[in-house]
Amino acid sequence: MSLTSLDVTGFYALLRREVLRFVRRPRNTFVPPFITNVLYFSVFGVILGERINEIAGVPYILFILPGLIVLGAVSNAFENASFSIFHGRWNRYIEEALTSPLSYSSMVGAYVLSSATRGVLVGALVALIGAFFTSVGVAQPFYLVAFMLVITLLFAGLGVVGGLWADDFDDLTMMNQFILRPLVFFGGVFYSLNEIPETFQQASLLNPMVYMVNGVRYGFLGVTEVDPNLSLGVLTALTLGVVGLNVVLFRRGYGLTD
Repeated sequence: MSLTSLDVTGFYALLRREVLRFVRRPRNTFVPPFITNVLYFSVFGVILGERINEIAGVPYILFILPGLIVLGAVSNAFENASFSIFHGRWNRYIEEALTSPLSYSSMVGAYVLSSATRGVLVGALVALIGAFFTSVGVAQPFYLVAFMLVITLLFAGLGVVGGLWADDFDDLTMMNQFILRPLVFFGGVFYSLNEIPETFQQASLLNPMVYMVNGVRYGFLGVTEVDPNLSLGVLTALTLGVVGLNVVLFRRGYGLTD
């Protein structure tokens, strides 16, 4: 068997293992975001939405749907990658991959792609939940698919960095709860940028989540407050940079060797 065949076979085996790891545990993977988003839609969409009525010309419950999808998708992509890498380091079974004939790019590709898959699946679950509360359509399917793929791959790559950097499980919790989620909540999930003072509008543009939420919102509703083409281009370049960094860190053994 050639080296290329071994690499493809190893990539598929590692990818399959990582996907099955979360698919076989639906209570951990799908039940928590299901319950959380039912609460989000019930409280923010139904109860609060009746008071707010419309934002940017669309019903409030429909306005927050893309943001909640982004929140679920990026959180799960990041969490899956960071936990998988750190857990493999902690129990030392990541050494099986490191000593295999797999190339570093194939290793990173398997971890990133499997984590992005979890993010997309959770995003789809949130969209299905939203469909029970309001009518959901897709205005720009190309942008919706493109943004969902890019943001989940980006945060899966960031999760790999987090998993290599973390020293214990508390570090993983800290990154998710105190860095990732605040960025999402201040990224225009529950409000329009036009509704806040100009100073805060300009500050919000420094938050990358603003571009992700607006990109997915443009895919669903055809409504956005930032240029979707520019956002998609910048996020794609950032994703390629982060995944490239993952390969460099694996090659140097950062966090993988004592």
